[in-house]
Amino acid sequence: MSEVAPAIELVGISKAFGPVQANKDISIRVMPGTIHGIIGENGAGKSTLMSILYGFYKADAGEIFISGKKTVIPDSQAAIAAGIGMVFQHFKLVQNFSVLENVVLGAEDGALLRPSLAKARKQLKSLAEEYELNVDPDAIIQDIGVGMQQRVEILKALYRQADILILDEPTGVLTPAEADQLFRILGRLKEEGKTIILITHKLREIMDITDTVSVMRRGEMTSTVKTSETSPADLAERMVGRKVLLRVDKVPAKPKDVVLEVKDLNITDEKGVHRLKGVSFNIRAGEILGIAGVSGNGQSELLEVLGGYEKATGEVLLNGEAIDLTGAFSDGQSRRARGIAHVPEDRQHEGLIMDFTAAENTAFGYHHDPKYQRNRLLMDNAAILQDAQEKMDRFDVRPPNPMLAAKNFSGGNQQKVVVAREIERDPDLLLVGQPTRGVDIGAIEFIHQQIVALRDAGKAILLVSVELDEIMGLSDRIAVMFDGQIMGERLPAETDEKELGLMMAGVTDGETA
Repeated sequence: MSEVAPAIELVGISKAFGPVQANKDISIRVMPGTIHGIIGENGAGKSTLMSILYGFYKADAGEIFISGKKTVIPDSQAAIAAGIGMVFQHFKLVQNFSVLENVVLGAEDGALLRPSLAKARKQLKSLAEEYELNVDPDAIIQDIGVGMQQRVEILKALYRQADILILDEPTGVLTPAEADQLFRILGRLKEEGKTIILITHKLREIMDITDTVSVMRRGEMTSTVKTSETSPADLAERMVGRKVLLRVDKVPAKPKDVVLEVKDLNITDEKGVHRLKGVSFNIRAGEILGIAGVSGNGQSELLEVLGGYEKATGEVLLNGEAIDLTGAFSDGQSRRARGIAHVPEDRQHEGLIMDFTAAENTAFGYHHDPKYQRNRLLMDNAAILQDAQEKMDRFDVRPPNPMLAAKNFSGGNQQKVVVAREIERDPDLLLVGQPTRGVDIGAIEFIHQQIVALRDAGKAILLVSVELDEIMGLSDRIAVMFDGQIMGERLPAETDEKELGLMMAGVTDGETA
């Protein structure tokens, strides 16, 4: 009996971008009908390798075999023709098109669109039923949540008859419930004989859903093991090259005076929807208040108000002095001058200017700092460059090149640039949204250490995260938000994920914090 050919085999793949060797002589075999995980630190070369397989990049050396047959993949059309589909970390959807139009886009049957749409509608219904990928074909992309958008990306690949599906950090923007639903879908795809490559930094996901896992480090494939024969601690050590603490190590908080006091905060959007409803809380110097909640329940608006991007009614006091909420006398710049630093939830749209260099991005928002000024008219570029280099070295940004555009760093290294810029300002209050979204295990450990160090230095920290284990591990107190309201507060030692999950769904036992 002949051996089954791998669904995918990469042999000796190498790829360099100038002096940076992204992939070095990589070989990997992925068997058909399996879920194969690929893990590694940010910048390890995972996404580059998969972009070569999908035809986005051309390898400098190496060969690709699909089902045992040598295959040349010069572009994504060739990859699709070879039965490969890819769901990128940042979705490739046209926001003002419908679901149906996005699925058909690039796969039309001819010049006339109507027959293609009619055929796609019928096929979409069949695919949705077969793989539990239910989504309204007439919904506009910008009007649906990220979980639904991801389903559209998967449907796009299946509509193009993909047998091999690559998913790059698929749960980075999903709630826990959406992630569970995605894994059920992937399990269903596997049962139907599809081959799935899962790029993720989340060890729990690797352990829960994959059959085999390959580990990359600094552009090389260092090992491949059966998932059943490894552990999270083992994988973390293989990824980073040292033992990694998989829990937050911190001493009990020693809260002092109140730094931030929020009273009866309310926001009504342009459609008349109440986004924040009478939100009140305080944070003391030397403590972390974690805000738990399913994305879309007012946490983003809370950060925007406190960061100076959104108007509101109510009262906010910083060190006992009122902050303007009308927008007439305040913005992000004035908030920074008052000692508020902000790591926004969306690093690419709110935290960075992607076409600008890392050095420029480390100075944004603080460019009036005298150390960046040569005189009142000119910036001191040498000072900005040196400061950026020091930040990148301290925060282990890879590659450590301050002249590289932000768009050329991996997502996790982009996050490190933003975190370094804000934490290094020694603020009285740090607002931090989703601090480790899309960040690898080694960098998560480092960012957590920096947040705790800031707390221990007597600073107040407001943490917003959809990762419950992150909220439980970092917070000294936890406030749960649902539908724009604070449902209650809990101490991490006196609650669990089940109780917090119920509160996140709007269910309480009648207690008040």
